Amino acid sequence: MESEAEPSSFMSLCAALSYGIASMAMVFINKALLMQYAHSMTLLTLQQLATTLLIHFGRVTGYTKSKSVNLMTVKKLLPVSLFYNANVAFALASLKGVNIPMYIALKRLTPLAVLVAGFFSGKGRPSTQVSLSVISIAVGVIIAAVGDFSFDLFGYSMALTSVFFQAMYLLLVEKSGAEDGLSSVELMFYNGFLSLPFLLFLIIATGEFPHSLSLLFEKANSLTFLVILILSLVMGIVLNYTMFLCTIVNSALTTTIVGVLKGVGSTTFGFVLLGGVQVHALNVAGLVINTAGGVWYSCAKYQQKMSKPRKIISDAEANHK
Repeated sequence: MESEAEPSSFMSLCAALSYGIASMAMVFINKALLMQYAHSMTLLTLQQLATTLLIHFGRVTGYTKSKSVNLMTVKKLLPVSLFYNANVAFALASLKGVNIPMYIALKRLTPLAVLVAGFFSGKGRPSTQVSLSVISIAVGVIIAAVGDFSFDLFGYSMALTSVFFQAMYLLLVEKSGAEDGLSSVELMFYNGFLSLPFLLFLIIATGEFPHSLSLLFEKANSLTFLVILILSLVMGIVLNYTMFLCTIVNSALTTTIVGVLKGVGSTTFGFVLLGGVQVHALNVAGLVINTAGGVWYSCAKYQQKMSKPRKIISDAEANHK
């Protein structure tokens, strides 16, 4: 069994920043694409197919260092894939009854869900500062959402169920990277490979296929559409890689906090670039509390990392790695 060294602060920061930037870019690229092509489940299927084929091609040609598929790993990672796709399915279902600002607000409750799920799954009690910072993020989300409050029982139930599945999915990714020694690329491949049957079933069951495919070929005549589609497929791969990397190098909770701060950045850019959005005092107050909670969490985790004694590995172990 290989001995794991603590990732450096620089590597942890780079992993978090790269995930945040990729995630924010993906929001705007997908928005531009969905304005022309509304079949979101088909797009997700194409992204997973592109990821799986690219990694498989890289492994065959020797460019990607990843082990071949084995049944034991498939069994271990099947729950990861199921939680991932359940999260996507419930998130899409919630959008039918919940407006976009409220949907984003509800999804930002994921860090709190990760904290609670992690505690009950035996990860131990987090520090007081980490707990309070995550709670402040949740409070900020609720305050920001009050101005846009429009209750829909079905939509809210779907969104909160999606939050649960996302939390479980991230915790399983963290566990798989730490205990099973799987790399980000291997996690990406297995997730894509195991997701495809489920996604194919969904696009058929929801009635997207075959109309979505014929529309895709029709839209392919536009160079602008093709460029945005290719960007979306590429960024889908980059986003998944950086998300897995951030979760393995840092933690599931850190990944969700980066997602929260990304949401703040996306909202701010949306106000500046798109305009036409009325700003309320409650929205601003909630956003400030939300951001402050994210900064507080980052400081708490940094202090935690610095207070831990570094693991010293021998030259033999370093060379083995």
